[in-house]
Amino acid sequence: MTQPRVPHEHHFTTHDGVSLFYRHWPATGTARRGAILLFHRGHEHGARMAHLVDELDLPDFDFFAWDARGHGQSPGPRGHSPSFATSVRDVQTFVDHIGSAHGVRERDQYVIAQSVGAVLISTWAHDYAPKVRGLTLASPAFKVKLYVPFARAGLGLMHKLRGLFFVNSYVKPKFLTHDPERIASYERDPLISRPIAVNILLDLYTAADRVVADANAITLPVQLLISGADWVVHHKPQHAFFDKLGSAIKTKTVLPGFFHDTLGERDRVPVVASIREFILQRFDAPTPPVDLREAHLQGATADESRALAAPLSPWSPRGAYWAITRASLRFGGLLSRGVKLGHDTGFDSGSTLDYVYRNAPDGKGALGRSIDKTYLNSIGWRGIRQRKIHVEELIREAMERLAEQHREVRVMDIAAGHGRYVLDAVQASPVKASSILLRDYSDINVRDGTRLIAEKELQDVAKFVQADAFDRLSLATVTPRPTLAVVSGLYELFPDNEMVRRSLAGVGDAVEDRGYLVYTGQPWHPQLEMIARALTSHRQGEAWVMRRRTQAEMDQLVEEAGFRKIAQRVDEWGIFTVSLAIRTVQ
Repeated sequence: MTQPRVPHEHHFTTHDGVSLFYRHWPATGTARRGAILLFHRGHEHGARMAHLVDELDLPDFDFFAWDARGHGQSPGPRGHSPSFATSVRDVQTFVDHIGSAHGVRERDQYVIAQSVGAVLISTWAHDYAPKVRGLTLASPAFKVKLYVPFARAGLGLMHKLRGLFFVNSYVKPKFLTHDPERIASYERDPLISRPIAVNILLDLYTAADRVVADANAITLPVQLLISGADWVVHHKPQHAFFDKLGSAIKTKTVLPGFFHDTLGERDRVPVVASIREFILQRFDAPTPPVDLREAHLQGATADESRALAAPLSPWSPRGAYWAITRASLRFGGLLSRGVKLGHDTGFDSGSTLDYVYRNAPDGKGALGRSIDKTYLNSIGWRGIRQRKIHVEELIREAMERLAEQHREVRVMDIAAGHGRYVLDAVQASPVKASSILLRDYSDINVRDGTRLIAEKELQDVAKFVQADAFDRLSLATVTPRPTLAVVSGLYELFPDNEMVRRSLAGVGDAVEDRGYLVYTGQPWHPQLEMIARALTSHRQGEAWVMRRRTQAEMDQLVEEAGFRKIAQRVDEWGIFTVSLAIRTVQ
């Protein structure tokens, strides 16, 4: 009989300095093929998944299992994380750590996750577009059975009134599994975290709704396991998620009689065997990525964009609703400075964005300022301000990387608006830039951006020129050659990938080998229809209709231009992403 593998115990540090605990079972075969990452369900910890290490019988693979924040041997109040998005970012940090500390590249990793862990991994796959070999998702908790009418709404109201508080798990171990040993071990396990912070529970619901609705953005191979007699979560969202997946390879298995602890159930032997088979298939014959470079022509986001562009009958209920909304905005523009600026220059213009960045409500009288404050606090503009923070953060990171390599920092932003985020980032960095080239097609942006350069006393290193961000030759011949290019908030405004490919090709021609690119994306937006039906763009007052690009699509376009993504940020709502890529050596 093969001896059970013994784990090594380690910690890794998250982006905000928290040290999380994890176990590592090294491969016992002659040559390591990859690694399997295990993500536990809510209330539990990594040791609850440890039985799979031996049961899967994969000696050529390392295994890793973490204890999530507030669980097991990791620190923090039990069941608490600052946000669900923070925990999702922890996943990416863990994956990166396994690559740097244990030498297993992301593309040689495979993920198995259960319940809440499966929602965490689904959200990570959606938002970060990782390149792991595949996912096994067991009983993802997309919708928990709360059994109390209006429980979700009630928890939300209580959270607003009380702030942070915790709720205890009501699920008895006998409703999780038929396995008497698992039941007994659950009842006596001192590391089981029965409470869960209400903010995480509410975030879980929100993230799950988004990921299920937009599962087409996930293109990794997926094996979905559904427990047929699950007392804890609903089945319907699991089936909807599977149906919408954009994966070229996906399998779904409904397990009759299985309770929620799918991977710990009494009769799990054939289930574990099916997971083993799926994993080996992914390593024996790696699945080519789904090509998304033509997604502007067909697919979910193309269909969505066309539907948003189609006019509505003014006599239909929806047509009347949006007509009233537009009239309300026209009235708001009489009092609110921000709304008026949107009408005058376009709600997607550089002038509007600069106003949103400054976030100082202004208008005629108290009512005008109140309207302006509500406008500036819309979720889309809050996401824009968070995007600015992330863009500046990654610009500074790229500058520091260049300084460590003793290379000049030569910055180019191809569509800078007023250029505030670039200039703010450069001024906040201890690394000095030798040149800053800001470009924009709008003469208004060039005028106001030049004024901003003067205000910040950066005339010695910075200049602003009028130029077309989609002119490949103009970009390719920029001198001096930039070592850091920035494109923020541009490609989201143009649905056509051919335009984006042409622009990125010019950027790729311009940037030095081993130089950097900071780029943004918009894989999701909860206000797409409102924007399309009620707001106007900078293009002669046309409707502002956007086509979302999934993160995987955006990354593929960037890779085609010769860059490789090395870091990413995403806001807590999953609206805007900011990524840092390195120019590969030609």
